Amino acid sequence: MKIISEDELLLYREAKRLFNQTRSGIGYVKLCRALNRSGFTIGETKTRSIMRKLGLICTQRLSYKSTTNSNHKRGISENILNQQFNPEAENQVWSTDITYLKTRQGWVYLAIVMDLYSRKIVGWSMNKRMTSGLILRALQQAHTLRNPPKGLLHHSDRGSQYASHAYRKQLNDYGMISSMSGKGNCYDNAVVERFFGSLKYEWLTNVIHLTREGIINDVNNYIRYYNGTRLHSTLGYKTPNEYENSLINVCN
Repeated sequence: MKIISEDELLLYREAKRLFNQTRSGIGYVKLCRALNRSGFTIGETKTRSIMRKLGLICTQRLSYKSTTNSNHKRGISENILNQQFNPEAENQVWSTDITYLKTRQGWVYLAIVMDLYSRKIVGWSMNKRMTSGLILRALQQAHTLRNPPKGLLHHSDRGSQYASHAYRKQLNDYGMISSMSGKGNCYDNAVVERFFGSLKYEWLTNVIHLTREGIINDVNNYIRYYNGTRLHSTLGYKTPNEYENSLINVCN
């Protein structure tokens, strides 16, 4: 039996802890960055080797199923965003969407609002019905939390909820500019779709939720983890909170 050093044992334990923290949703590149942040000097090749040795297998994502109902006669906005997903500052561009989550009690629908600058989830709402009220609550939470200036670009798909009179009136009251994806083009809202993919296939895969209340609590936990702990390659392997705080520090 091979004897390992205390340092190697600590490295293996931390690798397992970080991997399990993500519910098997982290690959060797992000695990390497997370280990570096924990104080270990290690490269991607060795991290990949350790994952194989410890049997740490990253969960594979499944295909995305759309919940968008664009077969309606409500107003459609121009696609102003046009896949320009990297604004220069926070509270310039928000993107939003709805997805569904399965429990033994039935479906739960989740609406989120993301600030594209930091990829931070700034508003969200969950309910057993997919209504205009669901997405209004997510938008209102985001506005209360962030208090953005007028002129913010708000991007969504062409779903009937986002095209409803009540939602468009709320955007107008907030001084937001509406932008909508092209018909049937999920790539026009790709960043939000990636968030839903991370939630479902990094966090919720192989977890059976018996009740709606249970999955609501779990999603709340994930959003806190996503904003405050999960590293994003697009952000230079920072969390959304760290990325926004780094902007504040630079400006000060």
